[in-house]
Amino acid sequence: MLEAIPKFWFSWNFNVLEGSIPVADIDMSWWREKASLTIQGRPYTVYREGLMSGAFILENEEGVVARASKPSAFRDSFDVEHSGREYKLSYAHGREFLFLENRRKVGSVARTRMLSRRTDVDLPEDLPLPVKVFVVWLALILWKRESDSAVGAVLAVAGS
Repeated sequence: MLEAIPKFWFSWNFNVLEGSIPVADIDMSWWREKASLTIQGRPYTVYREGLMSGAFILENEEGVVARASKPSAFRDSFDVEHSGREYKLSYAHGREFLFLENRRKVGSVARTRMLSRRTDVDLPEDLPLPVKVFVVWLALILWKRESDSAVGAVLAVAGS
């Protein structure tokens, strides 16, 4: 099992631990849905193919490792593809995403507490670590979108 812990109080950058051992870093971009990942010392990039639409890509120096597409703009879920296998990361409720294969739950990504961004990650053992970290990043960007829209709503109300 993995745990993603924010690097700082209000940061969307995370350290990923396996037990107490650091295995990855997620460093979010400030201006687009992309990030730099360092997984067991190797650099990876995650980004969106298009400016406002298109698949999300996990890539290293050898090429594309995994991809995820959003089947609907109105649903908080992703179809994730890696090595010919297909999964779905699907929003269950405020703090949890289910990870499904053939409509069967095989894992989850869940915040540990209501107001915390600390995250427990329970994904299949046979899923490579870079793909697990990519799945965590996908959940984080949906939570970040939710947080950004909440802040925007508060600012709009405060300004009126």
